[in-house]
Amino acid sequence: MPPAAKKVLAERTHHGDTVIDEYAWLIKKDDPDTVAYLEAENAYTSEATTHLKALQDSIFQEIKGRTLETDLSVPTRKGAWWYYSRTEEGKQYGIQCRVAAEGDDPPVLTPGESLPGEQVLLDGNELAGDSPFFAIGTTSVSPDGTMLAYSTDFSGDERFTLRFKNLTTDELLSDEVPGIFYGGAWSGDGSTFFYTMVDEAWRPNRVFRHALGSVDSDPVVYQEDDERFWIGVGLSRSERFLILGAHSKITSEVRVLDANNPLGEFTVIRSRETGVEYHVDHQNDRFLVLHNQNAENFELAGAPVDDPASWTPVIPHRADTRLLDVDAFQSHLVVHFRRDGLTGLRILPEGAEPYELEFPEPLYDVAPSGNSEFVTSRLRLGYTSMVTPPSVYDFDLPSRELILLKQRPVLGGYDPADYEQFREWAIAEDGTKVPISIVIKKGTARPAPTLLYGYGSYESSIDPYFSVARLSLLDRGFAFAVAHVRGGGEMGRRWYEDGKLNRKKNTFTDFVAVARHLKGEWSGPIISRGGSAGGLLMGAIANLAPEEFAGVVAEVPFVDPLNTILDPSLPLTVIEWDEWGDPLHNADVYAYMKSYSPYENVRDVVYPPILAITSFNDTRVFYHEPAKWIARLRAVARGGPFLLKTEMGAGHGGRSGRYDAWHEEAFTLSWILDRVGVSK
Repeated sequence: MPPAAKKVLAERTHHGDTVIDEYAWLIKKDDPDTVAYLEAENAYTSEATTHLKALQDSIFQEIKGRTLETDLSVPTRKGAWWYYSRTEEGKQYGIQCRVAAEGDDPPVLTPGESLPGEQVLLDGNELAGDSPFFAIGTTSVSPDGTMLAYSTDFSGDERFTLRFKNLTTDELLSDEVPGIFYGGAWSGDGSTFFYTMVDEAWRPNRVFRHALGSVDSDPVVYQEDDERFWIGVGLSRSERFLILGAHSKITSEVRVLDANNPLGEFTVIRSRETGVEYHVDHQNDRFLVLHNQNAENFELAGAPVDDPASWTPVIPHRADTRLLDVDAFQSHLVVHFRRDGLTGLRILPEGAEPYELEFPEPLYDVAPSGNSEFVTSRLRLGYTSMVTPPSVYDFDLPSRELILLKQRPVLGGYDPADYEQFREWAIAEDGTKVPISIVIKKGTARPAPTLLYGYGSYESSIDPYFSVARLSLLDRGFAFAVAHVRGGGEMGRRWYEDGKLNRKKNTFTDFVAVARHLKGEWSGPIISRGGSAGGLLMGAIANLAPEEFAGVVAEVPFVDPLNTILDPSLPLTVIEWDEWGDPLHNADVYAYMKSYSPYENVRDVVYPPILAITSFNDTRVFYHEPAKWIARLRAVARGGPFLLKTEMGAGHGGRSGRYDAWHEEAFTLSWILDRVGVSK
């Protein structure tokens, strides 16, 4: 039997609406009753899935057997060194290394063998020790290559401790800064490191300056007091400027500082204007500014270094092309864009006509990757599709040759020709065409059971991607599909705008439309899956159309959004008002969010089986959201079963070691297969 959740009634009244939340007690993380309840839920879930143990073990072995456990990345050039990471069989974490550079071509590395002169920068396995959780937040080598700044987290709460290592002597400095956030940047001379810290709401709001060897308190060089904004700091590829960005969901403000004057003052590129977002890079005598002022899909502008607020178009706005990012090099620019639901790259060589790279597959994802050098004639890029494993290329600008450096090995006889990927379109309730990316093994019998994945928030796109673990589904006769619903960014900025705030329900109805399209065309039973904000999507569609799904997997799911967004003391809430609306001060927003919140709308109808997976130390989506949701489902709904699995020593991303992560994925996939009666 599942554990019984005690009922401690808590009232909430807003805008004249009083709500009873009988499971609000679960928010008390340090209450022994809470821990005992979650552990009892874990025991129940373990018992309910005992029959899947053999299948879990088989899938784990398949994932492991397809993975080259001793492997290494393609080296990336930075200054006088080639940097790379490698993994070793039987070890959970990667090892970061470098070797001295000779020539322009990356050295050929053999898995399991060390190059002469290899220097280990960080060994994640040694750093992790016996800790059940371990993560690295920042690794940054000083411009002259002599110092390493890195940060570590041993609990999953994404608050890191910063340390420094002398790469000339391999000695660890005594400098130590606890509680920092992700990221950071060196000054040009490597004497100073800039980092960020979060406030009580887990919002990065302060930039500090640390001088190596200093025992004094680090000074705050910038503090952002507007609770809607978060900040970050980085060093331009040219190493001429430190770039400090303050961003809300809809507005930006960027400051710069001469990287060789770390004690100086940051100056503003252009003062913030509500609704105007912009990002900055540096090239020679100008800044490159990617912005959306009077340009919904963004345009690229140039601005003189001595007059940075004066923007002149470089790539004008296009209604059919969303500009995503710009990478500036000494003699060329690379623009990452999105068009027709796919990503692309546009090259702007100095003194020559721009052009775009072309790729043959119908579905793919491409992006610049690992381009550290400012002066170069090569572009490093990453490429993948639903059938092509992640691949690393160098594009040679003079010859326009695309050079394959490495494609991730997939062991066990994997052949991309055995699988096929394609796109279909569903018609939403309002007539909008919603794209679907699908991959199956050739010859799969139809109707085929389908795992349907979705996200649909923050303009984040679920682009076509390859998965070793997914092969265990495809080889058992499953199809895998991604519903590119509104709220994501797949079809441009308007696609995002039409799935947020008071149009959020489009995200949910789009997903249901995709499920019905697949069933009508060729699909058998559908299991849906999503995480974080995609977990909200899972909860919403379970309420909206439970009859359409044979199972629902909700990972770290944001299923109690109204209660969370009503509480400005919780992490990220005020920042999130630009994404979801402000229900605390606006009655219409309150009513709209209440009408779709999964926790608020559980009904007395038959629901499909639901598996909710969460983490006790998650600082983005608290564990109590899925815990409350599952408790209410058991109390109100019919059907199920409704299972909750809580990682008691992990954060938003789940367990940290790669073998642990494979075990977790094997558990989830075995549950999915069980929903359609596959037991082997």
